[in-house]
Amino acid sequence: MGDYQAIAQQFTEFYYKTFDADRAQLAPLYRDNSMLTFEAKPFQGTATIIGQLVDLPFKRIEHQVATVDAQPSNDQGGILVIVSGVLLVEEERRPMSYTQTFQLLPESGNYYVFNDIFRLVYPAA
Repeated sequence: MGDYQAIAQQFTEFYYKTFDADRAQLAPLYRDNSMLTFEAKPFQGTATIIGQLVDLPFKRIEHQVATVDAQPSNDQGGILVIVSGVLLVEEERRPMSYTQTFQLLPESGNYYVFNDIFRLVYPAA
């Protein structure tokens, strides 16, 4: 079964460090069959996904991860990763809560993102 929790933790640290520094550098984590749902909008394929991430309307962002939960997701070694935390955009110091779910699939000794779902979490009214 492998150490799915350690893989999920390493992936999460790498993903957000890279995202916060240079979103374009996330391209190697995706494939043409990968799918991102960003705030209910679907995007498929590496170029489309990275285009969406690079075109987000802010230059600076900082993710602060609060939780990382992981489970094996299939018999081929897939890993389901659910992350929660807060993010700070530009000079704004009011954190926004988010959740992000990744379906990681193995490929040639590494993992790639097959599914990626991102949502901001708004306070209950």
